[in-house]
Amino acid sequence: MTKVRVRPNRPVYPTPAALITCADEAGRPNIITLGETFNISIAHPVILGIAIRKSRYSHELISRTGEYVVNLPTQAIAEQVWHCGRISGRDVDKFAVTGLTPVPAAVVKAPLIAECPINVECRVTAIQVIGDHDLFLGEAVAQHVNSECLDADGKIEVARLGAFAFVLGEFWTLGARMERS
Repeated sequence: MTKVRVRPNRPVYPTPAALITCADEAGRPNIITLGETFNISIAHPVILGIAIRKSRYSHELISRTGEYVVNLPTQAIAEQVWHCGRISGRDVDKFAVTGLTPVPAAVVKAPLIAECPINVECRVTAIQVIGDHDLFLGEAVAQHVNSECLDADGKIEVARLGAFAFVLGEFWTLGARMERS
């Protein structure tokens, strides 16, 4: 096998296809599609990272309010996910144009998205300037899961999530769980 050297561009994959919600001080919501969403600390405390270009409207809102919600979408709303990534919320109500449903959050002002089976409310603990994006570190202050995605013991059933991932600029389904030997 021959290796060919190429310019690095999104070299780590897959990453979650995520809809991040935020709101201005008056409560006007916005949605941004991100592939740059990840776990930083998984337990004590739970910290989720998101990376956003400075020029984005959501960057401005999250910087001012210090809050956001990570909403993990299903394959059923993939078109809305694409659409939220292609238009700016500065002049457009993305909930109105996509038909997605805002739901009041328990702790933060930014809404949850009803159509997403998992929603994680976050409060910003730090912002780091890193290259062409700023990294927002958010402590998870509440998590919501659609009841139909849970088994009888309250454990999340991955097969019920309808999850998909962002891979090299495209959306891909996740396939099936691999068995261990």
